[in-house]
Amino acid sequence: MHTRTKRLVSMGLAPLLSACLLVGCGNDQSADDGRANHQSPREQEERARQVADAWRGSAAAAAWSRGYYPMTDVVQKPESGWHSTADKQAYEMQNFVLHGNLPTSAPGHGKVDWGNGKTLTRPLWGAEKAYQSFARNRSEGPRLTVTGARLGTTTIMTSRGTASVPTWLFTLEGYDTPLKRVAVAPSKLPRSPIGQARQGSADGLRGVARLAGTAMDGRSITVKATHGACDDGPVVKVLETGESVVLYASVAGARSGPCSSEMIQQSVEVQIRKPLGDRILLDALSGQPVPHGDPDGLSPSWA
Repeated sequence: MHTRTKRLVSMGLAPLLSACLLVGCGNDQSADDGRANHQSPREQEERARQVADAWRGSAAAAAWSRGYYPMTDVVQKPESGWHSTADKQAYEMQNFVLHGNLPTSAPGHGKVDWGNGKTLTRPLWGAEKAYQSFARNRSEGPRLTVTGARLGTTTIMTSRGTASVPTWLFTLEGYDTPLKRVAVAPSKLPRSPIGQARQGSADGLRGVARLAGTAMDGRSITVKATHGACDDGPVVKVLETGESVVLYASVAGARSGPCSSEMIQQSVEVQIRKPLGDRILLDALSGQPVPHGDPDGLSPSWA
């Protein structure tokens, strides 16, 4: 297994809060706080194996296999891409204005179709709720103008493979193709059969923040992991079984001495032996599936 990392400083509040929950934030702190410098790869791998064993054949795994969990963005940009830096900035800042009317009626439910004879009926969001999910900002500065919407379909990647899903197609002023927002609600995350690891019970173990992408062949995944200012970055290892892929993260090269509380989020590419397929991607620290997107962001994986 090999990993490749790309360093970036998390700019959004939600990713920072998520990182704080995963690894702890505070004021200046020592890098040798008993976690980073006393890592035990054997204990970390053992925790990963416990998570894999707990999920194998569990009620949670059965519920997961029957559910609908988006594993890619549920908000899709216009096919042409953004026309300007200002439009891109407006989208990233979720700064929209509505000039026109949105549909006030829609079916109560919509069907997720995997194209293999398997479908799932899920509650359907109305156009107003879908609009509010990405238009959260009303500030001055660059804005995108929505002039209307209609119900259509799009194709997205889910935990069970590619699916066709009902989608609100929002007309944008100045664009020939719509901004798409998936209209069906994700399934509720099943209760994990194993609790979160107690901090310090598997020395140096950290959480994986989220899934950022999957290679076309399914043999590598990119995740977001966090680390501090006084180390060499995150390391993400993998335990594969026939039913799951469990990720366990730590940091490399932690240095002792005073250290700022800066929290850095970094992309880590993880190679796996077999394509991910419909195996469940799990985080060893939390014992939960690794989400795509931030829970409070534009594209959460589940309710």
